[in-house]
Amino acid sequence: MIELPRQFEKVNLVQEFMRFRKKVFVDRMAWPLYHMDDVEFEQYDTIDTTYVIAHSDSQVLGGARLKRTDATLGTGRVVYTYMIRDAHLGILPGMPATLCSSPPPIDPNVWELTRLAAVSDPPGVAEEILRESNKHLFAIGATSCLFLGPPAFMRMARRLGWMPEPMGPIVGNDDGRFLAFKCGVLHPCLVAS
Repeated sequence: MIELPRQFEKVNLVQEFMRFRKKVFVDRMAWPLYHMDDVEFEQYDTIDTTYVIAHSDSQVLGGARLKRTDATLGTGRVVYTYMIRDAHLGILPGMPATLCSSPPPIDPNVWELTRLAAVSDPPGVAEEILRESNKHLFAIGATSCLFLGPPAFMRMARRLGWMPEPMGPIVGNDDGRFLAFKCGVLHPCLVAS
């Protein structure tokens, strides 16, 4: 768990996670995401972001990004909040605005998890990232977490013990099919191992 800016001494691990994201999302999946050299990053990678990164020494095995849903970025014509909400508001080019059936929340106790990516070998890395994310959110008193990913992501959450609620229909674009869903934060002992 790396909370910026408090744990800025671990920023090198965040940079390695962004390199990992570029390999997964840009190189392998061919998503048209902004990247510079070998790093993928965007407006949601800010100094108030929490990263959950699985690693062996400095080798990143996977990770995810956590954002509070009441955080904002920008003061100009476009003010960003978080990915699911901004897609719903139609300010993310290429992302379907029909992702959610109703406006996503703005609440300090609700967080968003995005950019989940993990190696397949060893198995279970993605699941461990979700467990650690839940553990962190539980420790800070968060009540819910919003997720964005392929429909299989919601099935994985169900297998781990969460009771996910879809926030809208499965939607698609050139990058694939996506689903936004919400889960209550669980006591860590209730999450399946």
